[in-house]
Amino acid sequence: MVLVVQDAVKKETQNIAVGTSVGCILVIAAFFILHQLEPEMVPFDYTVILAAVVGLAVAVGNFFWMGLTVQKIAEMSEEENARARSTMMVSLRYRMMMQLGWVIVAILAPCFNVLAGVLPLFVPSIVIKIRGIISARKGR
Repeated sequence: MVLVVQDAVKKETQNIAVGTSVGCILVIAAFFILHQLEPEMVPFDYTVILAAVVGLAVAVGNFFWMGLTVQKIAEMSEEENARARSTMMVSLRYRMMMQLGWVIVAILAPCFNVLAGVLPLFVPSIVIKIRGIISARKGR
């Protein structure tokens, strides 16, 4: 069975990827500015950039996986409600484990700055809320 990703999933994942990339750039810029003000307290080195990039990948991958799950559930019949619910719960469990795994790696591996790696995980929900506010103002 070949998985065909629907255009809506592609488009929304692209929107989240762009928004989360902007958020990661802002995180990196904040680290840079704070490092200029307090170089002893706030590091700015490869660990910040590497962690932000991997955090970005985990955040966007999580959203894409969720989109694929919703797509799969939308294709199920009305009679498959119990299976659809189970599929969504399993997806949520594994996506949370993936994110938790990333947080643990970011904490334990010295090549990652923990804060720069964890912050991108919160950006997609912020992007979704901002897009919702903008859409509401436009009357969509």
